[in-house]
Amino acid sequence: MIATDRNFFAYLDEMKIITILLPLSYHHGLSSTFSITSDFQEHPLKIIEKRQIDNKMKYICEFSKEYSFEKQYVIIDEHGGKTDLQIGAVIRTDAFDEKFYYDGNDLGVTFHTGLPRFKLWAPTATQVKLKLRPSNSSFSEIVKMKREDHGIWSISVNRDLELYQYSFLILVNQEWREAVDPYAKAVTVNGELGVIVRLEKTHRPRPNLPTIENAVDAIIYETHIRDLTIHPKSGVLNKGLYLGAGELNSIGIDGEPTGLSYIKDLGITHIEFLPFHDFAGVDELHRNNEYNWGYNPLHFNAPEGSYSTNPANPYSRIMELKQLIDQVHSLGLRVIMDVVYNHVYVRENSSFEKVVPGYYFRHNEIGLPSNGTGVGNDIASERKMVRKYIIDSIRYWLEEYHIDGFRFDLMGILDVETMNEVRKVCDSLTSGTIIIGEGWSLNTPLPVEQKATIGNQAKMPQIAQFNDKFRDCIKGSTFNLFDKGFALGNEHYVEAANEVISGSIGIKQGSAIFNEPFQSVNYVECHDNHTMWDKLLACLPDADDSLRMKYHRLATSIVLLSQGIPFLHSGQEFLRTKKGDGNSYRSPDEINLLDWERKIIYIENVEFIKGLIQIRKTFSCFRMRTSAEIRANIRQLPLTAPVLGYLFKKDDVILLFNPSTNLQEISIPEGNWTVLADHVQAGISSKMILHGGEVMMEPVSINVLLKK
Repeated sequence: MIATDRNFFAYLDEMKIITILLPLSYHHGLSSTFSITSDFQEHPLKIIEKRQIDNKMKYICEFSKEYSFEKQYVIIDEHGGKTDLQIGAVIRTDAFDEKFYYDGNDLGVTFHTGLPRFKLWAPTATQVKLKLRPSNSSFSEIVKMKREDHGIWSISVNRDLELYQYSFLILVNQEWREAVDPYAKAVTVNGELGVIVRLEKTHRPRPNLPTIENAVDAIIYETHIRDLTIHPKSGVLNKGLYLGAGELNSIGIDGEPTGLSYIKDLGITHIEFLPFHDFAGVDELHRNNEYNWGYNPLHFNAPEGSYSTNPANPYSRIMELKQLIDQVHSLGLRVIMDVVYNHVYVRENSSFEKVVPGYYFRHNEIGLPSNGTGVGNDIASERKMVRKYIIDSIRYWLEEYHIDGFRFDLMGILDVETMNEVRKVCDSLTSGTIIIGEGWSLNTPLPVEQKATIGNQAKMPQIAQFNDKFRDCIKGSTFNLFDKGFALGNEHYVEAANEVISGSIGIKQGSAIFNEPFQSVNYVECHDNHTMWDKLLACLPDADDSLRMKYHRLATSIVLLSQGIPFLHSGQEFLRTKKGDGNSYRSPDEINLLDWERKIIYIENVEFIKGLIQIRKTFSCFRMRTSAEIRANIRQLPLTAPVLGYLFKKDDVILLFNPSTNLQEISIPEGNWTVLADHVQAGISSKMILHGGEVMMEPVSINVLLKK
């Protein structure tokens, strides 16, 4: 082994290219020859380029032999100086990907005839050892693993290891690192070690839910497992936990449903939970001392422990999460999992970086980790084994936990091919899996045409994306708190509003964001940024609450009645506030909790939103499947701005929006029209009738009219 006080450094940067750096302080950085040696065999290197960079002389050399990643090599210069050859940028080459791609489905811990087998992909390691420790002991056992093809290291252990804690010791570039298994399915408190569990003990059968024919039939309700029930008056027993989020028949101080039963009663179809794979930011043993949304991923295949009744029991979090999902399914609802495959919490401490240093993350043109995510690292999804990891993980959550959909955080960091492979694996396992993502274009070193962004929506036709144009033109810019959108009476947004209400498919040619309506996730509020109510407080400081409530109701109504997939933030229907906090990712419960007393105060608004949901689900004209169907069935009514109106030929329905503070006289087609929604009520049972011709429309209101 080479001493750590090396005179110079050498890196394998391509399969046959070695970069050598000689400090100018060492023989003025000069050497006319270099050779490489291993197993007592020495071969000359061919110098093909030499140039000075700062205080070093850089030599690019060619290696004529086949490099073996199983061996350790030494580089010798003309002065007799020696250094170990370290693995460099070779790991980011296509040749490396081709050589070491492994397509097996047995990475991590699997069982053969009841006994555990361990497999780790670590092609640049020269040694790997398995470290085992019984759960009730401080004694560790070290077992050498054997190298196989494609960079796989494996070992079978001929005894029962249930609940043993384990990790891997990996020797790369002559440095030992200890890493948790990237494929770990169970972990100890705070994710410090992997744990061997028998998942068959936690098995629950997949329920038979009615098929979701098209993504536009979904109504998504986003919530956070802790936020949902932690309020002291939530009526939930297991507040802030998986079991609490899955508790049925909880009631508030008004005797009416809260929690999961309330969500069912609201009428939504899918609950999207903020991340529940294992994350940093909350000490699992003292969960009430810290708060976090969950976008600090540690272990992608193990559930978070701070939501379990006993984080120290590896089975608790698994079984309790499965029970939550089962309870959601028992009500006929579905679960969307928020996944964060775009980055890790701390790159240097991640299992990825410890097992195959440099491989799993993108690097910029000067070799430093890129930072399109804004958190210090970008996952290199375009590399074969990174893509495989993401696909394997998605498959695991689908098969083991019966997840019904995925929301991809910062999807624009990932690549188109990976996202299409995700779509394929979902379709191969179950029908109707919804995939939505944040297709923002971020500054990561991936060619623009490969990024999974809104701009590349045509390359991912079966994946829906959060429609930021919808968000910003309906409520006003997210990044300018004081900008008012169409729903707040801004006439400058009328044309843009018309486009997004019609599905963002270019109802007036040349302005399409998406090819089909089921690609558009329509929203004005989510966990990120200010709530709609807080924005209204900032935008309209001198208005009274009654006007703000009308604007809020109008904006939410537009979300629910536009073409595409409607998305609601939990509590939006009762004017959720975070007390002006625009980035509450680690703010305390008092900022983030769902205030169940507020639901009582604003119950009329809740009932109105519930009625709109009924209308959307009853009349297919609000859920048209294709852009062709939208063009054939929607006729825009000739109304004076800022009023927008539509006649849906499909169901003989009229939809009207008046964002102005004035009473508006408008003309509707001849006939008798049942008023399903107006400024007071919404629902599918109504006895109020309007007659065709001139009618008056209330300020800041909507109308849904059904021809008798």
